[in-house]
Amino acid sequence: MADTTKPDVSAVESFDKTKLKHTETQEKNPLPTKENLDQEKTLDNVKHFDKTQLKHAETQEKNPLPTKENLDQEKTLDNVKHFDKTQLKHAETQEKNPLPTKENLDQEKTLDNVKKFDKTQLKHAETQEKNPLPTKETIAQEKADK
Repeated sequence: MADTTKPDVSAVESFDKTKLKHTETQEKNPLPTKENLDQEKTLDNVKHFDKTQLKHAETQEKNPLPTKENLDQEKTLDNVKHFDKTQLKHAETQEKNPLPTKENLDQEKTLDNVKKFDKTQLKHAETQEKNPLPTKETIAQEKADK
């Protein structure tokens, strides 16, 4: 089924061509350079290379097959993965040397600061009682007034 309706090209026909800017064309697929041709000739030489002039070389395996010891070790790991944990007995862990808590560290720091305190830098101060306790006479007088 062919689409018989044509797109609206009226805007294209009425477009002002003077608003266009000049641009340089860049060729996307240029002709091969002399270096490219020389490289292709080198590839032709590789195709027609005489393999009989090569020397024999021994191959060294970088990734050899596992040894019997490696296989035994893997079997041991498989046994650990499939271990029956239901046969184990319950055990309580006991911390023999626990780390000190933040409170313990703060207390130690305070004690150290008290020990290091320089008493010679203190100034003498006189204590003044702002709210003195009543004397016996004042108490007796207040009882008599009631």
